[in-house]
Amino acid sequence: MDCCDKDNKFDFDIVFVGSGSAAFAGAIKASELGKKVAIIERSTLGGTCVNVGCVPSKNLIRAAETKHRIEHSYFDSIPSKNTTVDFKKLIDDKNKLVENLREAKYQSVLDKNESVDLIEGEGKFIDKNTIDVSGKKITFDKAVISTGSSPFVPPIEGLKESGYLTSTTAFELKELPKSLAILGGGYIALEIAQMFHRLGTKVTIIQRSEILFQEDNDVSNWISTYLKSEGVEILNRTTISNVSDNNGSKKLLLESHGKESELVVDNIVVATGRKPNTLNLNLEEIGIKLNENKTVKINEYCQTTIENIYAAGDVTSSPALVYVAAYEGNLATENAFNENIRKADYSSIPWVIFSDPQVVGVGLNETQAKAENIETDVSILGFDNVPRSIAAQDTRGFIKLIRRTGTDELIGARIVAPEASELIMELTLAIKYKIPISELGTQMHPYLTLSEAVKLATQTFDKDIKSLSCCAS
Repeated sequence: MDCCDKDNKFDFDIVFVGSGSAAFAGAIKASELGKKVAIIERSTLGGTCVNVGCVPSKNLIRAAETKHRIEHSYFDSIPSKNTTVDFKKLIDDKNKLVENLREAKYQSVLDKNESVDLIEGEGKFIDKNTIDVSGKKITFDKAVISTGSSPFVPPIEGLKESGYLTSTTAFELKELPKSLAILGGGYIALEIAQMFHRLGTKVTIIQRSEILFQEDNDVSNWISTYLKSEGVEILNRTTISNVSDNNGSKKLLLESHGKESELVVDNIVVATGRKPNTLNLNLEEIGIKLNENKTVKINEYCQTTIENIYAAGDVTSSPALVYVAAYEGNLATENAFNENIRKADYSSIPWVIFSDPQVVGVGLNETQAKAENIETDVSILGFDNVPRSIAAQDTRGFIKLIRRTGTDELIGARIVAPEASELIMELTLAIKYKIPISELGTQMHPYLTLSEAVKLATQTFDKDIKSLSCCAS
């Protein structure tokens, strides 16, 4: 038994500040360890993912894709036709989905777990064992900071005064805007841009560098060219010097390659990244160090600079992915009660951009490998070589595998394709467990599945797959 169970020294064995995936994963782990747990939440239960992030965005993305499929058939025998969307109902249905999932995956979990208490209010640390929650002092043995992140808004002259949307408020609109400017070129910007464009909005992406600039040119150029082919306008290497109101619309003063221009749109969506929610927690005052970007500084055990306080999820500098947050919440809790027995491992984290086609990756890209002085061999296979894609008459995209030169070791993969997200785990496991590339190439992949692309791409390192029959190994 823990000391606090013996003499009630603390109100709780562990408290989680925030109620997203990191907190819930950690709270469930703590309850399994027999601990008394508190989750502190100042706003809506469930955090970003279920309320304003993953769930609502993917629901709306699929709706937009359904409309696009009706209007752009791949089969001559099935004619395309124009259709409309009831945008208000679409948003209402999205809200119902969010409410149902929040109830099923968060509230009901609390209701069934007597060892976990939900405390509503804003938490502020007083010392390493005490937190103030809206005027009430609560003591704890261990704590996990899991307050997540929120949209970062760049300091553009006139933007705040003119008004703007974020990825949160854009999903709350009741009317479909006729035109939008999307600021940013990362995954959130691309997902929102294509979604609104397919629903019927004229969309302009404005990015100060290049979209997906952290990826190799073949990936960023492919998806950029494709989005343009659908009708999305992309202004790379463009900055905004001023935003002003224009009779209810927004007027943006742009600068690109030394030339100025103007863009007038119904509204602006800011998708320029996210910032950690560390303000007003009193962290530095009690000795918890922050990084330059104000994320919580943690070690390989998710431990902060105060030994009994840990941090997990988007509030740290680790990849801002919901499954990383859950992983860290579980890890932090386990380490808090077991003297730091398990180190975090981020060597094989898959990621997905839910555009259509999707963009996914795991491990290093060519640029990253070069920066680490790793010599590489690259295999690139277009989906016009994959039987499933040919049969579906949708051969968009490619698969790219990166191996360490002179070895059979896969160190990275990138895929651009419809449903590419369903292919990435095989490659993730190959990287994590160092499965030789040749082993992937000799495994029996079901014929006429997209997963055959993985097999064919591995064979492309050493063979001309165009000379092979459909089922050749």
